[in-house]
Amino acid sequence: MSNRFSSIEPDAKAPTLKRLRQLGWLLDNVITIPGTKVGIGLDPIIGLIPIGGDFLGVMLSCYIVLEAARLGAPQAILGKMVFNIIIDGLVGAVPVLGDFFDFAWMANINNLKLLEDYLKFPSQHKSADGWFIVVVLFGLLLLAIVLVALPVIIIRLLWQAITGS
Repeated sequence: MSNRFSSIEPDAKAPTLKRLRQLGWLLDNVITIPGTKVGIGLDPIIGLIPIGGDFLGVMLSCYIVLEAARLGAPQAILGKMVFNIIIDGLVGAVPVLGDFFDFAWMANINNLKLLEDYLKFPSQHKSADGWFIVVVLFGLLLLAIVLVALPVIIIRLLWQAITGS
C-alpha cells in the first residue's frame, strides 16, 4: 500500500483549488465593509450562532484540510493548517472577544496560502500518510465537540449560580 493519501489526479487539482479558494473567500472575506478594504466572511457570522456556530465553522474549515491532504500536502503543512483552525476555534469561542478575533484571524485564507505555497513546489515534500490524516481530522472533530460542550457547561454553571439550584 502506498503511503500517499492523495487521490486527486493532477488534472483535477486546479478545479479543486478553485473550489477551495471560493470556500475560503466565502468563510473569511465575502462581505467588504463599505468604505474600507476590510472583509468579513461567514465564519465569524456563523460563530455568532449560540452553541453550534463554532462547531459548524470548524467543520467547514476541516474540509479545506481534508482536500489539502487529498492534494498531497505533507504533515508539516497540514499541522500548520490545523494549528490555524485550533486558534480560530478556541479564541473564537470566547464570548465577544472571540467574535472580534474571528473578523481579524482568517484561518481559511491562511490555510489556502499554505496549500498554494506547497503546490508551487510539491516534489520538495513528502505527502502525509493516511493515519496522520485520520488522527488530524479526529482531533479537529474533538475540538468541534468541545466548542459545543463548553458553552453549554458555562451556561449551566451560570444558571445554577444565578438560580441557586
